[in-house]
Parts: sequence; structure tokens; C-alpha cells
Amino acid sequence: MDLHRPVEGNKSYDLMTPEEKLRYDHQKMHELHRGHDSMHMKMVLILIGTLVVAQIIVVEWKKLHYRSYAFFTMVAMWSIPLLISIYNHSYRFILVWSIFTMLTSLVIWKSTQKPMSNTTPRMVYKWFYLIYKVSCSFMIFGYVVMVLTFLSVNMLFNHRPQTWMDVGLMCLFYGVYFGVLGRDVAEYCTDKMAASIGYYTKEGMPTRYLESNVCAVCGHKLLVDVSEEGVLENTYKLPCGHVFHEFCIRGWCIVGKRQTCPYCKEKVDLKQMFTNPWDRPHLLYGQLLDWVRWLVAWQPLVLFLAQGINWFFGLE
Repeated sequence: MDLHRPVEGNKSYDLMTPEEKLRYDHQKMHELHRGHDSMHMKMVLILIGTLVVAQIIVVEWKKLHYRSYAFFTMVAMWSIPLLISIYNHSYRFILVWSIFTMLTSLVIWKSTQKPMSNTTPRMVYKWFYLIYKVSCSFMIFGYVVMVLTFLSVNMLFNHRPQTWMDVGLMCLFYGVYFGVLGRDVAEYCTDKMAASIGYYTKEGMPTRYLESNVCAVCGHKLLVDVSEEGVLENTYKLPCGHVFHEFCIRGWCIVGKRQTCPYCKEKVDLKQMFTNPWDRPHLLYGQLLDWVRWLVAWQPLVLFLAQGINWFFGLE
């Protein structure tokens, strides 16, 4: 389409008002797709078929080879939003993504070093637990801003509703996206460190005796007793009787998505473990992140595949 040729009276396209451009583009799109009903039906059927087949493949892949599925999902979560942001010139997200990637890459490098330092597990878990807290806070803040916008609270500050909605959606997206990515990377680091952490063994039988005042995750002595209130962090005791540093066991169970004792492999009930009512919603938060992973990582790939099939059959 020539943007400088007269298209409406003696007006060229680039001199039109936004409303005139929208009306003109709509007319051109309608003329372009006129008489293509059968082609549109084929495209819809291809999209539905691709979604169904891809969903089955992904579910079976997750069941049969969870490690490769999780790694591929993590890579897709890390790269696809960046590529979309580069295409749309979203420099704010690119900057935040770059800072997150540099710091997290350092943590991943530390977790994969051999031999691993005794301080590495605590450092890794503290980093991902921080991401977990910050992402959850961003989600809550974004949600509250959106609710206040629906209630017209923005009018009290003489702000446009679109501005508040943009801020709310941006915070909600940042919280969800980096929360999901943080969980995936935390699980990857947990797998890498598992063989070197404290008293953990894949076979489930500890090879060393656990002393009563030693954390089975990091191998360091406990700072305070279970019954005492800690200054920097508390000590948690699992139903199986083993005790751990707060950051260590939270990182192992919540961030690393492990629901077993690192020492004896007994099942851990997180609802009984964390009795604080403000901690319990985090379980639902984790389930939400698992659902969003499908939307962010897999749906763009499926749509891209469907578009490729349409292009192969000449359905454009």
C-alpha cells in the first residue's frame, strides 16, 4: 500500500487523523478477506488441531521426560518474551530482563561449580526466595491498582484510568513472569546442587549421620533452637523430627518445589509446616505460576507452528 497516494478525497494516508486511518485500515482488511470464508475455516481448523495435538504432546512429554520438559520450558520462558519485546521495542522490559539475567546467571554458575562451596546453597536459596517475595508483591500491587481503577479511585488524583491500568497490568505481568522464571531456574539449580547439598542422596538413604544441631540442607550449624525466636532467621522442624534453617527449608520446599525432607525423604505437608496465614496463599500462588507457564512459554510456540502450517499450505 502506497502511504502517500490519495486515498480519501485529496488526503494521503499519512495525513489522516487516527480515526480516519483506523476506518480506512478496517475497510482495506474487509476487502482483502472478502470471499475467503472457506480459507478462514481451514485456518481455524488448523489452529484447533495444532492446539489439541500440541497439548497432548506436551502433557505426555512432561510425564515421560520431566527433566527435558522442564529445561525446554525454562529456556522458552527466558527467550520468547525477550524476542517479542525486541520486536515491539519494549526497552523497559529488556532492561529489567537483562539485570535479572546477569544476576541469575551468576547464581546458576555458583550452583554448578564443582566442588561447591558450603555457602552456595544458602546464597542460591536466598536469591530465589527474594525473587519469589518480590514477584508476589508486584502481583498484589498490580492487582490492587487495577481494582482501584475499576472503582474510579484514580479520579481523586486527577489521573487518567488508562495510566493506572497500564501500571497495574505492567506490575502484574512483571510479577507473574519473573515469578514463573524464578521458580523454573530455582528447580534447575536445586537439581544441580542436590548431589552436593548436605546429606541429600538420590537413593534416599543418607550416607552420613545428621547431628541434632546441623541443617541437612546446607550442612551448617543451626543459629537458634526451634523454640527460640531468631534475629536473622528462625529454625524449622519438620514432622519427621529433622530441623533446618528457615531460608534453607523454604528454598528447598517452596522455591525449589521439593515437598520431601532433604534428609529422610518423608513427605512434607506445607500447610502444616507454615501456619502463618500469610504464607498459605503462596501455595495457590505457585499453582497460578504453573498455569501461566503454559500461556507464556507454550502458546506462542503453538501459534507460531500453526502459522507455519498455514504458510506451507498457502493459507495467508
